[in-house]
This record gives sequence, C-alpha cells and structure tokens, in this order.
Amino acid sequence: MHRLKYVLLLLLCWMTSGVFAQQDSSYELKRAVDGDIVDFTVDNLGNLYLLSADNRLKKTSSSGDSLAVYNDVRFFGKIYSIDATNPLKILLYYRDFSTIVALDRYLAVINTIDLRTTLNIYQARAIALAYDNNIWVYDDLEAKLKRVGDDGSLVDQTNDIRQLVDSVQAQAISPDGAPYHAREHDCPREAGLERLPEAAR
Repeated sequence: MHRLKYVLLLLLCWMTSGVFAQQDSSYELKRAVDGDIVDFTVDNLGNLYLLSADNRLKKTSSSGDSLAVYNDVRFFGKIYSIDATNPLKILLYYRDFSTIVALDRYLAVINTIDLRTTLNIYQARAIALAYDNNIWVYDDLEAKLKRVGDDGSLVDQTNDIRQLVDSVQAQAISPDGAPYHAREHDCPREAGLERLPEAAR
C-alpha cells in the first residue's frame, strides 16, 4: 500500500528533475499526500479524491484541506473505479456486485443502481459519466455500450461491438516457443485454445 505512494512520489520527482530533454518542463511537484492510499483521481476543479486501503473515499481541495469523506463500506465490497468527471456527481463502481453509487459534491449518496436487477448486466467491465449526466456502461457479456439513466433505465445502447471486428484474434505460442497471432479456430489445442467444430467455421 505504501509502495504505491512512494512510486507516485518517485514518478513525480523524476518528471520534475529535468530527466526530459526540455529545460522548461511544465511538471512541478505541488504536494505529497501521506497515508495508505491505494487509488486516486482528480476532478476538473483540482479536488483530489483519495481511496484508502480500508475503502474510504476522502475528498480534499487543491490546497490539501479535507472537504468530505465517504465511509459507507458495509454493503458493496471494494471500490473498483471512481469517476470524478463531474465534481457535482461522482460515480463509484463496485464491480463485484455490479453496482454504481452516485455521490454529490459532499460525498452523500444521490442514488444507487444495481445493474444486475435493473438491467440484467452481470459483467460490466467499465462505467463512465455521459455528457448528458447519464451513465455509460460497457456490458462485457453482450459486448454492448449502454447508456443508463439515474433511475436505472436503459436510455440507449450500441450494436454488438463484436460485429465490427472480422474475427477474434488470439495470441498463441507455437511448439518452438515463438508467439504468433492466429484466428481462434486455427490455434492448436496445445496453445490453450479450443478448436471449433467444422460446422462453426
């Protein structure tokens, strides 16, 4: 946990130390944050959202003052991602439970969307705030990008993204150990991929 903090601090120091060929680098270390931080994000107002190891979300101002804390960690498990695109509507995504929690600027809960019960989305790979304050959800099982309203209703969705791709590409290892790319149905069983029946080709 502390390793992430030191890696980020080291990265910032490296970027500001003149390692780049430019002499007038625009990167400058403003401040370091201490604690058991496992993830963070920044909104467009400069507010910093820090996720601690105990799954607590803390909002600090650009000067480091603590503004709010979200402590409700009893229900949904570990936070998978934080979207602070709009500082007035912060999205927390709990991937293990396919649940989205929307927070206001004080980190109070606005609403909760359970994707499993409302839309039958069981494997959402990613979520993000849409330009119209709806929520984009990528449904990994159906390979569709879906726009969801605040009430959990389906607003819009794309076609199956797999239709845009000619074939599924897979990386396999040849018997001599060299990697090669092939269509999934051409890969040998030894590479860990199943050969499709003749009728499916």
